[in-house]
Amino acid sequence: MKINIIGAGVAGLSAGCYLQINGFETTIFERHSTFGGLCTSWQRNGFTFESGFQWLLGSGKSNPFYQLWSELVDMASIRFVHHEVRMEIEVKENKDIFGDNVFHLYTNLDRLEKYLLSIASEDRTAITKLIRTMRRMQSFEIPPKIKSVPELLPWYQKISYIKYLPLLFFLNRIKRETNFTFAEKLKNPFLKEAFRLLFDGDEMPMLILTMPLAFSDLNGTGYPIGGSVGFVRNIEQNYIALGGKIRYHTEVENIIVEQNEAKGIRLITGEVIPSDITISAADWNFTVFTALEGKYVNKTILELHRQEKLKVYFSVFMVSMGVAGTFTDQPHFLRFPLTQPLVSPDDTRYERMEVHINNYDPTLAPEGKTVVSISYYTRNADFWINLRASNLKAYQAEKQRFSQMIITLAEAKLLGLKDKIEVVDIATPATFRRYTNNWKGSVQGWLPGKNIIAQSPVKSELPGLKGFYFIGHWSIPGGGLPVAIKSARDVAQMICKIKKVRFRIYQKGF
Repeated sequence: MKINIIGAGVAGLSAGCYLQINGFETTIFERHSTFGGLCTSWQRNGFTFESGFQWLLGSGKSNPFYQLWSELVDMASIRFVHHEVRMEIEVKENKDIFGDNVFHLYTNLDRLEKYLLSIASEDRTAITKLIRTMRRMQSFEIPPKIKSVPELLPWYQKISYIKYLPLLFFLNRIKRETNFTFAEKLKNPFLKEAFRLLFDGDEMPMLILTMPLAFSDLNGTGYPIGGSVGFVRNIEQNYIALGGKIRYHTEVENIIVEQNEAKGIRLITGEVIPSDITISAADWNFTVFTALEGKYVNKTILELHRQEKLKVYFSVFMVSMGVAGTFTDQPHFLRFPLTQPLVSPDDTRYERMEVHINNYDPTLAPEGKTVVSISYYTRNADFWINLRASNLKAYQAEKQRFSQMIITLAEAKLLGLKDKIEVVDIATPATFRRYTNNWKGSVQGWLPGKNIIAQSPVKSELPGLKGFYFIGHWSIPGGGLPVAIKSARDVAQMICKIKKVRFRIYQKGF
């Protein structure tokens, strides 16, 4: 049985691996020159610049995703870095009782609790509850170690799910807590401001913070040396070793449908490649409204398209620099207030800066040097995308002007930065859009709503269409690599069930 897969990101490669293991013939079609999708990096003058990959959920056996990654990657062969501090946030208005204006988000829960209590004993109740919540998370399987997609299980096997009811009740109790609502419970002004700034001033569900921290405490969210390309290359090589085929520089124009059943794909060159099943691991908007011409939709899908149900995740303006120095006196991830507001050409106003120093990964730069990246998130990606399409010269001028403003402001924190810069690379929302085709240059698919555990409105199948499945980081709000591999594995199981093939896996290094 032949299966066409659109997109060689983590989801597409993972689906290809699972299907090859189970005897299907797959080909992946990738419009770009390399694999990885949003999980990628690129080289300039001896430096490797990351797209934003900072940690992997499931880097250790404390998290069930380790088992999933081990089905496709020899995890024991990968060296992970586990940071003692996830990030440091310089608070503008207040200081702690020691006169320090930098908040340290420690990854060890004992250390974090001791630190929080030392500066805000008056908030003992809220702090103790926060730490207790994360310790409670550690007692659950997140995600549950479920051998099959729930929809595929007979009723008598679904009964076993009752053991996960305590997890459901637990998550239901905390699902609506945000960093803002938690901050309102605090009396200490320094801590209150720090928690409001956890997501660079945006209000987000606390689960986005507490769940990774819970597993960071157990060394379950490490950064793989070699970065995103090094990690994803393992999956790509595994896929090829299993007999899978990848066609790079191959752009899909649309999905061929006959009598409401996907029968193959048509490339922009006009070439038609038939298949028994088509899987899209590409952008959700492209898949539903371009490749399938918006013919297989319902009310929920149209609400998603209008961004009524969910908002598209931010895009990024990112300045990456290869510098002659390591800045070991600075934290690897720092957010700090600017001395003066920064206004982007897309009219977004920023009062803070986020700096990421990659000096913990020696593979990204020559010895004695490192990569420094500064990211600014924007909801106005269309400005950059449209400007590049309509006036390339103006686009180039604007991104150069804005990047120089950013570097000048960064110099105030990273003294001597300008003189040490050897190469500068600028990625705008138009860059992310051009290389990944992600709608509005999104770097994570959908932005999570306040109720982060609500059932995702994005389904793997479209109404009225047979022989087609959708997978990838758009499948669940928040996206990311865990969503990519889980959605790919689930669909592979569904296909095996339909085709009466016993779903098999093999695990490397697990």
